[in-house]
Amino acid sequence: MYEEKISMWLKEHRNDGIKLLQKLVQEPSKRGQEGRAQAIVVEKCRQIGLDIDLWEIGDGELRNHPHFYCDRKDFKGNPNLVAVRKGSGGGKSLILNGHIDVVPEGDMSAWHDDPFSGKVENGKVYGRGTTDMKGGNVSLLLALESIVETGIRLKGDVIFQSVIEEESGGAGSLATVLRGYQADGAIIPEPTNMKLFPLQQGSMWFRLKIKGKSAHGGTRYEGISAIDKAYGVLDEIKKLEQERNETMDHPLYRNIPIPIPINVGSIQSGNWPSSVPDTAILEGRFGIAPMETMEAAQLSLKKRIDALNRTDKWFKEKPIELEWFGARWLPGSLEINHPLMETLSTHYEKVVGEQPDVEASPWGTDGGYLSTVGLIPVVVFGPGETKLAHDANEYIEVDKMIEAAEIIALTILEWCGVEGQR
Repeated sequence: MYEEKISMWLKEHRNDGIKLLQKLVQEPSKRGQEGRAQAIVVEKCRQIGLDIDLWEIGDGELRNHPHFYCDRKDFKGNPNLVAVRKGSGGGKSLILNGHIDVVPEGDMSAWHDDPFSGKVENGKVYGRGTTDMKGGNVSLLLALESIVETGIRLKGDVIFQSVIEEESGGAGSLATVLRGYQADGAIIPEPTNMKLFPLQQGSMWFRLKIKGKSAHGGTRYEGISAIDKAYGVLDEIKKLEQERNETMDHPLYRNIPIPIPINVGSIQSGNWPSSVPDTAILEGRFGIAPMETMEAAQLSLKKRIDALNRTDKWFKEKPIELEWFGARWLPGSLEINHPLMETLSTHYEKVVGEQPDVEASPWGTDGGYLSTVGLIPVVVFGPGETKLAHDANEYIEVDKMIEAAEIIALTILEWCGVEGQR
């Protein structure tokens, strides 16, 4: 009976979901500009009847936490939001966590329309943040609203979180944990293409400074090119990546070519064509395995760089400098047969008509903060495709957004328990 009510309500309110997503996309909630989009979410939560906690993060406890990795000095005007639907008691609690911030639009000429148009075409809503992850957030809100509006009373609490700063390292979700929000489980609707991700890769940024010796380009043999020395360093990084991934035999990584990649995303060197460059700076992203600690991952790169500094004649004199900087995402893992995984899988199969694909996340999420710091079981599951996130002409399929809402709503009912049912 409850399942039919939820399904019917979502069908009847499909257009309301589209309009909400359009409004959210049309507020460009890039870093430092999250406030206006967050205000839309706050108003929606008030309409649903949730108890609202809205606050600006950035206090001393957050900034002094060992897992606070953020270079943002000021969060003013861009609050975190937690909205709670209290249960009657006796049921399990569930966190629904989504981030409101989006990445910049990138090359404007690559977009067919305004990146923040919220255009609807052929069953898709277009715009930056549709798939990563405002579409998933709308799925959460629709799931909650369908339960409230159909008069279903829950036993356990549902804790909806709309956080800032996920794209730059997860300070918003860390702040919710430090504020005391705990639950028996959590769902994060990142764009998994409707797959279930119980494992989440972590990542962190690194910088390598390679020194050379400057000389005139006409007598370059009198210098030592930092670019030439960087080639050898890049080769060692590739070897390290291969070695680390050879040990990753977890079955959920069987379809992922490089489970824990090391990506060099930036190279800076030289400032004059006729000079031998005396410095090269490599910056990259270092993947962390779900069951690995951040410290162990750091040590693996440090050992490789230390070996180069010991064995290379030039690096003995001018050692490579390694620095960890900027954003980091904690890894996370959950047993495949955890009750939250089983509950979500059961209702996926009811709604979709087939068993869900279960894989490991190829990227970091805020789930690492909830699971590693908060000790909360986390499953990442949501509409949208990873390949569309951060790209031009980003979109989400409305059917998938509604489908995800129904699956999550039914999961809430079983997980939290319905009043009057045993």
